[in-house]
Amino acid sequence: MSFLTLAITLIFVLIPIVLSKTFNLGLEKDTIVATIRSIIQLLVVGYVLQFVFDAENMIYIILMVVVMIVAATQNARKKGASINGITWKLVVTFIFVELLTQGILLGLQITPPTAQYIIPISGMVVGNSMVLGILFLNRFTAEMESRQNETELILSVGGTPKQAVHKQLITSIQASTIPTIEKQKTIGLVQLPGMMSGQIIAGADPVQAVLFQLLVLFLLLTTAVVTSIMVGYLSYPTLFNQRMQFLEDRLEGSE
Repeated sequence: MSFLTLAITLIFVLIPIVLSKTFNLGLEKDTIVATIRSIIQLLVVGYVLQFVFDAENMIYIILMVVVMIVAATQNARKKGASINGITWKLVVTFIFVELLTQGILLGLQITPPTAQYIIPISGMVVGNSMVLGILFLNRFTAEMESRQNETELILSVGGTPKQAVHKQLITSIQASTIPTIEKQKTIGLVQLPGMMSGQIIAGADPVQAVLFQLLVLFLLLTTAVVTSIMVGYLSYPTLFNQRMQFLEDRLEGSE
Protein backbone atom coordinates (compact mmCIF):
# COMPACT_ATOMS: atom_id res chain seq x y z
CA MET A 1 0.00 0.00 0.00
CA SER A 2 1.37 3.40 -0.99
CA PHE A 3 0.90 6.73 0.77
CA LEU A 4 -1.42 7.77 -2.07
CA THR A 5 -3.60 4.72 -1.44
CA LEU A 6 -3.58 5.51 2.27
CA ALA A 7 -4.72 9.06 1.52
CA ILE A 8 -7.65 7.69 -0.50
CA THR A 9 -8.72 5.54 2.45
CA LEU A 10 -9.34 8.74 4.44
CA ILE A 11 -12.79 8.58 2.88
CA PHE A 12 -13.59 6.18 5.72
CA VAL A 13 -12.81 9.03 8.12
CA LEU A 14 -14.79 11.56 6.10
CA ILE A 15 -17.98 9.46 6.25
CA PRO A 16 -18.34 9.53 10.08
CA ILE A 17 -17.41 13.22 10.13
CA VAL A 18 -20.19 14.03 7.65
CA LEU A 19 -22.67 11.87 9.55
CA SER A 20 -21.67 13.48 12.84
CA LYS A 21 -22.18 16.93 11.36
CA THR A 22 -25.51 15.94 9.83
CA PHE A 23 -26.95 14.48 13.03
CA ASN A 24 -25.26 16.97 15.38
CA LEU A 25 -23.37 14.23 17.21
CA GLY A 26 -20.41 16.46 18.03
CA LEU A 27 -17.85 13.80 17.12
CA GLU A 28 -16.02 15.75 14.42
CA LYS A 29 -13.18 17.13 16.56
CA ASP A 30 -12.50 13.84 18.36
CA THR A 31 -12.58 11.95 15.06
CA ILE A 32 -10.08 14.30 13.43
CA VAL A 33 -7.77 14.29 16.46
CA ALA A 34 -7.94 10.50 16.72
CA THR A 35 -7.17 10.13 13.01
CA ILE A 36 -4.19 12.48 13.10
CA ARG A 37 -2.78 10.86 16.24
CA SER A 38 -3.20 7.34 14.86
CA ILE A 39 -1.42 8.27 11.63
CA ILE A 40 1.52 9.93 13.38
CA GLN A 41 1.86 7.31 16.12
CA LEU A 42 1.65 4.31 13.82
CA LEU A 43 4.02 5.75 11.23
CA VAL A 44 6.58 6.54 13.94
CA VAL A 45 6.18 3.06 15.38
CA GLY A 46 6.50 1.58 11.91
CA TYR A 47 9.85 3.24 11.26
CA VAL A 48 11.09 2.41 14.77
CA LEU A 49 10.14 -1.24 14.31
CA GLN A 50 11.86 -1.33 10.94
CA PHE A 51 15.05 -0.10 12.61
CA VAL A 52 14.72 -2.62 15.48
CA PHE A 53 13.99 -5.51 13.09
CA ASP A 54 17.01 -4.65 10.96
CA ALA A 55 19.28 -4.28 14.00
CA GLU A 56 18.17 -7.56 15.65
CA ASN A 57 19.65 -6.33 18.93
CA MET A 58 18.12 -7.72 22.13
CA ILE A 59 18.71 -4.40 23.91
CA TYR A 60 16.41 -2.62 21.45
CA ILE A 61 13.80 -5.35 21.82
CA ILE A 62 13.85 -5.02 25.61
CA LEU A 63 13.58 -1.22 25.34
CA MET A 64 10.51 -1.58 23.12
CA VAL A 65 8.86 -3.89 25.66
CA VAL A 66 9.73 -1.50 28.50
CA VAL A 67 8.09 1.38 26.60
CA MET A 68 4.95 -0.75 26.15
CA ILE A 69 4.80 -1.55 29.87
CA VAL A 70 5.34 2.10 30.88
CA ALA A 71 2.62 3.31 28.50
CA ALA A 72 0.21 0.59 29.65
CA THR A 73 0.86 1.43 33.30
CA GLN A 74 0.29 5.15 32.79
CA ASN A 75 -3.03 4.45 31.12
CA ALA A 76 -4.32 1.81 33.53
CA ARG A 77 -3.27 3.54 36.77
CA LYS A 78 -5.83 6.30 36.18
CA LYS A 79 -8.63 3.80 36.79
CA GLY A 80 -7.15 2.64 40.08
CA ALA A 81 -5.88 5.92 41.49
CA SER A 82 -7.87 5.30 44.67
CA ILE A 83 -5.83 2.17 45.44
CA ASN A 84 -2.60 2.95 47.24
CA GLY A 85 0.50 1.98 45.25
CA ILE A 86 -1.49 0.93 42.18
CA THR A 87 1.36 1.99 39.87
CA TRP A 88 3.91 -0.55 41.11
CA LYS A 89 1.20 -3.20 41.35
CA LEU A 90 0.42 -2.76 37.67
CA VAL A 91 4.10 -2.71 36.73
CA VAL A 92 4.72 -5.97 38.61
CA THR A 93 1.68 -7.55 36.96
CA PHE A 94 2.62 -6.49 33.43
CA ILE A 95 6.23 -7.61 33.86
CA PHE A 96 5.17 -10.97 35.30
CA VAL A 97 2.68 -11.61 32.48
CA GLU A 98 5.30 -10.67 29.89
CA LEU A 99 7.98 -12.90 31.44
CA LEU A 100 5.52 -15.77 31.84
CA THR A 101 4.28 -15.73 28.25
CA GLN A 102 7.64 -15.06 26.60
CA GLY A 103 9.34 -17.54 28.92
CA ILE A 104 7.01 -20.30 27.72
CA LEU A 105 7.18 -19.27 24.06
CA LEU A 106 10.95 -18.94 23.93
CA GLY A 107 11.74 -21.64 26.48
CA LEU A 108 9.74 -24.27 24.61
CA GLN A 109 10.92 -22.86 21.25
CA ILE A 110 7.37 -22.19 20.11
CA THR A 111 8.52 -18.92 18.57
CA PRO A 112 12.06 -17.82 17.65
CA PRO A 113 13.84 -15.19 19.80
CA THR A 114 13.66 -12.47 17.14
CA ALA A 115 12.19 -8.97 17.19
CA GLN A 116 9.70 -9.98 14.50
CA TYR A 117 7.98 -12.30 16.97
CA ILE A 118 8.80 -10.92 20.41
CA ILE A 119 7.65 -7.32 19.87
CA PRO A 120 4.24 -7.95 18.21
CA ILE A 121 3.35 -10.71 20.66
CA SER A 122 4.51 -8.59 23.60
CA GLY A 123 2.37 -5.73 22.32
CA MET A 124 -0.71 -7.96 22.24
CA VAL A 125 0.02 -9.44 25.66
CA VAL A 126 0.78 -6.14 27.43
CA GLY A 127 -2.07 -4.35 25.65
CA ASN A 128 -4.57 -7.02 26.63
CA SER A 129 -3.22 -7.05 30.18
CA MET A 130 -3.73 -3.27 30.35
CA VAL A 131 -7.35 -3.55 29.20
CA LEU A 132 -8.04 -6.37 31.67
CA GLY A 133 -6.41 -4.37 34.46
CA ILE A 134 -8.69 -1.41 33.70
CA LEU A 135 -11.79 -3.61 33.55
CA PHE A 136 -10.89 -5.24 36.85
CA LEU A 137 -10.14 -1.97 38.66
CA ASN A 138 -13.38 -0.38 37.45
CA ARG A 139 -15.45 -3.29 38.68
CA PHE A 140 -13.50 -3.88 41.91
CA THR A 141 -13.74 -0.29 43.15
CA ALA A 142 -17.46 -0.26 42.30
CA GLU A 143 -17.98 -3.56 44.14
CA MET A 144 -16.08 -2.34 47.22
CA GLU A 145 -18.14 0.85 47.36
CA SER A 146 -21.49 -0.90 46.91
CA ARG A 147 -20.68 -3.65 49.43
CA GLN A 148 -19.00 -1.49 52.04
CA ASN A 149 -21.51 -2.36 54.77
CA GLU A 150 -21.11 -6.07 54.03
CA THR A 151 -17.32 -5.74 54.23
CA GLU A 152 -17.44 -3.97 57.59
CA LEU A 153 -19.96 -6.48 58.94
CA ILE A 154 -17.66 -9.43 58.14
CA LEU A 155 -14.75 -7.63 59.78
CA SER A 156 -16.82 -6.81 62.86
CA VAL A 157 -17.58 -10.48 63.50
CA GLY A 158 -13.94 -11.49 63.29
CA GLY A 159 -13.50 -12.06 59.57
CA THR A 160 -10.18 -11.37 57.88
CA PRO A 161 -9.75 -8.78 55.12
CA LYS A 162 -9.45 -11.62 52.61
CA GLN A 163 -12.76 -13.06 53.74
CA ALA A 164 -14.36 -9.61 53.72
CA VAL A 165 -13.47 -8.93 50.08
CA HIS A 166 -13.77 -12.48 48.74
CA LYS A 167 -17.06 -11.92 46.93
CA GLN A 168 -15.92 -8.60 45.52
CA LEU A 169 -12.68 -10.11 44.25
CA ILE A 170 -14.30 -13.13 42.64
CA THR A 171 -17.06 -11.05 41.05
CA SER A 172 -14.56 -8.54 39.68
CA ILE A 173 -12.22 -11.23 38.32
CA GLN A 174 -15.11 -12.99 36.62
CA ALA A 175 -16.51 -9.77 35.17
CA SER A 176 -13.16 -8.68 33.73
CA THR A 177 -12.31 -12.05 32.16
CA ILE A 178 -15.74 -12.92 30.73
CA PRO A 179 -15.34 -10.70 27.61
CA THR A 180 -12.11 -12.52 26.65
CA ILE A 181 -13.66 -15.95 27.19
CA GLU A 182 -16.89 -15.10 25.36
CA LYS A 183 -14.99 -13.60 22.44
CA GLN A 184 -12.95 -16.77 22.14
CA LYS A 185 -16.14 -18.86 21.96
CA THR A 186 -17.34 -17.08 18.81
CA ILE A 187 -13.97 -16.47 17.14
CA GLY A 188 -14.02 -17.45 13.48
CA LEU A 189 -17.82 -17.51 13.40
CA VAL A 190 -18.66 -13.89 14.08
CA GLN A 191 -15.37 -12.36 12.98
CA LEU A 192 -11.93 -13.17 11.65
CA PRO A 193 -9.31 -11.96 14.17
CA GLY A 194 -7.06 -9.07 13.17
CA MET A 195 -3.78 -10.98 13.25
CA MET A 196 -5.19 -13.81 11.16
CA SER A 197 -6.75 -11.42 8.65
CA GLY A 198 -3.51 -9.46 8.36
CA GLN A 199 -1.49 -12.58 7.65
CA ILE A 200 -3.97 -13.78 5.02
CA ILE A 201 -3.97 -10.37 3.30
CA ALA A 202 -0.16 -10.46 3.35
CA GLY A 203 -0.28 -13.78 1.49
CA ALA A 204 0.29 -16.27 4.30
CA ASP A 205 -1.20 -19.74 4.16
CA PRO A 206 -4.67 -19.60 5.84
CA VAL A 207 -3.97 -22.69 7.94
CA GLN A 208 -0.70 -21.21 9.24
CA ALA A 209 -2.54 -17.97 9.94
CA VAL A 210 -5.10 -19.91 11.97
CA LEU A 211 -2.39 -21.68 13.97
CA PHE A 212 -0.71 -18.38 14.89
CA GLN A 213 -4.09 -16.87 15.77
CA LEU A 214 -4.86 -19.79 18.08
CA LEU A 215 -1.51 -19.22 19.75
CA VAL A 216 -2.48 -15.59 20.37
CA LEU A 217 -5.91 -16.57 21.69
CA PHE A 218 -4.40 -18.97 24.20
CA LEU A 219 -1.89 -16.32 25.26
CA LEU A 220 -4.62 -13.73 25.80
CA LEU A 221 -6.68 -16.18 27.83
CA THR A 222 -3.77 -16.69 30.22
CA THR A 223 -3.12 -12.95 30.24
CA ALA A 224 -6.73 -12.19 31.18
CA VAL A 225 -6.92 -14.54 34.14
CA VAL A 226 -3.41 -13.90 35.48
CA THR A 227 -3.78 -10.11 35.23
CA SER A 228 -7.10 -9.98 37.04
CA ILE A 229 -5.96 -12.29 39.82
CA MET A 230 -2.62 -10.51 40.34
CA VAL A 231 -4.04 -6.99 40.34
CA GLY A 232 -6.81 -8.11 42.66
CA TYR A 233 -4.69 -9.87 45.24
CA LEU A 234 -2.02 -7.17 45.17
CA SER A 235 -4.62 -4.41 45.60
CA TYR A 236 -7.05 -5.49 48.29
CA PRO A 237 -4.60 -5.49 51.27
CA THR A 238 -4.02 -1.74 50.83
CA LEU A 239 -7.71 -1.12 51.60
CA PHE A 240 -7.17 -2.24 55.21
CA ASN A 241 -4.90 -1.07 58.02
CA GLN A 242 -2.77 -3.23 60.34
CA ARG A 243 -5.72 -3.62 62.68
CA MET A 244 -7.69 -5.16 59.81
CA GLN A 245 -10.02 -2.17 59.60
CA PHE A 246 -11.50 -1.13 56.27
CA LEU A 247 -10.14 2.22 55.06
CA GLU A 248 -13.11 3.81 53.33
CA ASP A 249 -11.14 6.88 52.33
CA ARG A 250 -8.82 4.72 50.20
CA LEU A 251 -11.65 4.38 47.66
CA GLU A 252 -12.33 8.10 47.64
CA GLY A 253 -8.81 9.48 47.71
CA SER A 254 -6.00 9.32 45.22
CA GLU A 255 -2.78 7.38 44.97
